[in-house]
Amino acid sequence: MTTEKRRAPAGAAVLRGEITTAIRRALMQELAAVGYGRLSIEAVARRAGVSKTAVYRRWNSKLDLVLEMVASAAHGKLPVLDTGTLRGDLALLFQAVAHALRHPLASQIIPDLLAEAARNPTIDQTLRQVLHARQQEVGGRLVTRAVQRGELPADTDPDAAVDLIIGPLYWRLAIARAPVTDSYLGALVESVAAGLGAEPAVPRHRNVVAPSTRA
Repeated sequence: MTTEKRRAPAGAAVLRGEITTAIRRALMQELAAVGYGRLSIEAVARRAGVSKTAVYRRWNSKLDLVLEMVASAAHGKLPVLDTGTLRGDLALLFQAVAHALRHPLASQIIPDLLAEAARNPTIDQTLRQVLHARQQEVGGRLVTRAVQRGELPADTDPDAAVDLIIGPLYWRLAIARAPVTDSYLGALVESVAAGLGAEPAVPRHRNVVAPSTRA
């Protein structure tokens, strides 16, 4: 009676998930530390505690590695933007965006990749696709519902609206790097709502003076 010795599967079948996770984490840390221009597979592997071969078995180059990271971020879920009011949806979205952009890694990686996109057409195309997908998602969930509720004009342009919604907060956190407080977010909600053409949150009532009863 003979016993056949089976060979271990090769290729993707033996890729260990924990190693892939470690490499992705190391990529984020290395990219934040040195930027795309100085990024290397060797440094990512060293930070992840794996061999270069382990990285190359999963990705062909640092560009592939970074593009996969960007694509993965595009599939991250946004909070359900359906509080019942435009201002409630804006407040929830601003909190989520502020939390994401305050992350130490994101605050370093995002500006660097945007700068690199000006030099690298592949990164530029991928970022454009990701941003457009996010824009459509936000427009569909927030702007369209506000239009349906009658809070915004029927002819509101979703693309322009999303630019107005996201632009100021991104500028403050990623470019100006200024602090964002609860009071600032509250003021931003009112400013953006007004800019989109929404009615004031609290109607302004005139003080009516009762006529005098004196003769």
